[in-house]
Amino acid sequence: MLKLYYGLNEEGKPEEKGDPLDPCDIDGAHFEPEVYLNKLRKECTLAELMDQETNMVKHIRSLDSDMQTLVYENYNKFISATDTIRKMKNDFKKMEDEMDCLATNMTAITEFSARISSTLQDQHQQITKLSGVHMLLRKLQFLFELPARLNKCIELEAYVQAVSYYGKARSVLHQYQHMPSFQGIQNDCQSIMAQLAQRLRDKFQDGGSSAKDLSECVELLLKLDEPAEELCDKFLSHAKSRLEEDLAGLEADLGVSNVALGTSSDILEFIDRGCNDFVGNLCLLIASYQDLFVNRLQDGALASKNIPQMANAKLLAFVNDLVDRYFCLVECRIQAEKGVGDNSLLVRALDRFHRRLQALTKLLPGSNVPSKGTEIVVRAARERIRQYLAALQSFYMDSLTDVRQSLAAQRLSGKDSANLAELLSTLSASILNQIKSVLAYVHLFTAKDINFSNKPYFKGEFCSQGVREGLIVSFIKYICQSSRQFCESSGDKGGSTPPALLLLLSRLCLDYETSTISYILTLTDEQFLGQDQTPVTPVTALCSEAREAAQKLLNYYVKVQGLIISQMLRKSVETRDWINTIEPRNVRAVMKRVVEDTTSIDVQVGLLFEEGVRKAHSSDSSKRTFSVYSSSRQQARYAPSYTPSAPMDTNLLSNIQKLFSERIDIFSPVEFNKVSVLTGIIKISLKTFLECVRLRTFGRYGLQQIQVDCYYLQLYLWRFVSDENLVHFLLDEIVGSSAHRCLDPSPMEQSVIEVICERG
Repeated sequence: MLKLYYGLNEEGKPEEKGDPLDPCDIDGAHFEPEVYLNKLRKECTLAELMDQETNMVKHIRSLDSDMQTLVYENYNKFISATDTIRKMKNDFKKMEDEMDCLATNMTAITEFSARISSTLQDQHQQITKLSGVHMLLRKLQFLFELPARLNKCIELEAYVQAVSYYGKARSVLHQYQHMPSFQGIQNDCQSIMAQLAQRLRDKFQDGGSSAKDLSECVELLLKLDEPAEELCDKFLSHAKSRLEEDLAGLEADLGVSNVALGTSSDILEFIDRGCNDFVGNLCLLIASYQDLFVNRLQDGALASKNIPQMANAKLLAFVNDLVDRYFCLVECRIQAEKGVGDNSLLVRALDRFHRRLQALTKLLPGSNVPSKGTEIVVRAARERIRQYLAALQSFYMDSLTDVRQSLAAQRLSGKDSANLAELLSTLSASILNQIKSVLAYVHLFTAKDINFSNKPYFKGEFCSQGVREGLIVSFIKYICQSSRQFCESSGDKGGSTPPALLLLLSRLCLDYETSTISYILTLTDEQFLGQDQTPVTPVTALCSEAREAAQKLLNYYVKVQGLIISQMLRKSVETRDWINTIEPRNVRAVMKRVVEDTTSIDVQVGLLFEEGVRKAHSSDSSKRTFSVYSSSRQQARYAPSYTPSAPMDTNLLSNIQKLFSERIDIFSPVEFNKVSVLTGIIKISLKTFLECVRLRTFGRYGLQQIQVDCYYLQLYLWRFVSDENLVHFLLDEIVGSSAHRCLDPSPMEQSVIEVICERG
């Protein structure tokens, strides 16, 4: 039915309407039955005519049925409409009668008013004049009765009414003050109002007055032309005494005599007292002051005097002066917090301090007090980071002291390197745990329930430049720098550093380079998601610094251990008479000590570093003989047929051989493995041995003793180095130099040397 009403077809589209003037349109207004029937007879067959008749009968019946339904459904409405129309006829008839009566009454009233106006027209001006005289007499009566009225109001303490009376009459009395009668009234009123003003001042200065009474006093005094600046100053001066008492209480709690050394209460109690007493009273003062001098006068008659602007300026200066003193006390108390443990109390105190200051933002929109308070919180956070950095550095140095004491105890007990790996693990774990604890403490500054954590500083700079750079990165750099300082050869620190500590620190820095630095910085970045775009130190730079420190420590360890062994060899060479010595029967004790120390170093390094790579050893490494007595040319040097030209030829051949041999870099950087470390130490030791030999002159038995010692070293040292040829070459050089400096170069038989070394 909706589609039918809106003229839509089954598809929901508007039906195409035919020509409205078409006489064959059965639904049109111009339908003609005869034309329609003639058209059907011409165009349709008999069967189509029968179908058309059937459809038309159906439509007629459908229309009849719809019509009946419409009548039945709206029957009650038709009956009701009929009754309504009948009632309206009766009501309109009554209304017409009432309107006729009203028109008659209005006509009578108009006529009566016209008669009154005509009757009183002559006396109108006289009545107006008499009315004016009456009003003037009432005003004069008010002026003459004004002093009595004012006294009565003062007696009843109706100060508002008294000021209102005086305000109405003041301009008139001032205008006619040249007349004696009015001048007397004015003098009396001024004397009375002076007494009233004094009463209002006393009431204003009374500390027990309520806020409503104070507000009333201020308003009345201002209406009496009392200077607004004096009222503001008196109000602030009266309130300042109580606020100064609060500050004095805070100073007493802080300890004026010795602020930095301790206080009688913890930081949270101190801040609570300051917020509840000083800040609370200050907020009440500001609200009362603004209600008296700013808000009440903003839209009143006194607003044109710029009193609110003046009052605001005085209030800001007053608040800034007192708040600056309060902030000094708070900062002193914060600086007294020297403990570097759990700082939850400090953070809670700062949060409460910051929250209470935010109330001043609403009371004093133009004040910089909240921003100053935020700066105090920021400075406290920065100082806390500096304290935690110093604590980490102190903890690190204390841990190193413990390690040194453990190493000294092991050395005294004869276990020089027994627990080196355990000491490294303990040291690394303790440092890492301490860093995690410090991060947990610092993370309290950025907790979601902390009000100031949403400030830009704590979302950005605090996370990136404060915690990451200022704390973690600085501590990692401190570890590397302090470790490098142990490599200083001059001074007590460098000279007294145990070699085992150098080795342990080298391994610690290497572990930091490989994994620990990345772990710590990842942990820091996850906990402190800063929004600051300031560049930070990359992980690679820190890893490079740690590796550099590890390399320097390991190089210095090799140098120190090499110098210790070199010192023994140098003393053994310098303190012996090599010309008059006896025939060798044993290996010298110093050589056995060299082998023992080298073995101990090998065990020590092996606890912390990997083995490393060695070149393939020959099958007769431990049985190799030295060239000085196995070469036919050099044997010819020691033959009875020695000629002057022989040494020259031998020296020339020796020098040519050195030109083609591989150059040995004695102090080259070592790799992070055991073989490389031992190789560096042995190179330094043997090179020292060689240089000491070159400074001495040998007899026959002295040369033979050098042969025995070198063969003994060759038996044991080759297994510690990466390339055994290096040991063979240096020992060859030592024996060769001894032979060159021997007065009677008669080498010992190899079989005898082997027997002596095996027996030794």
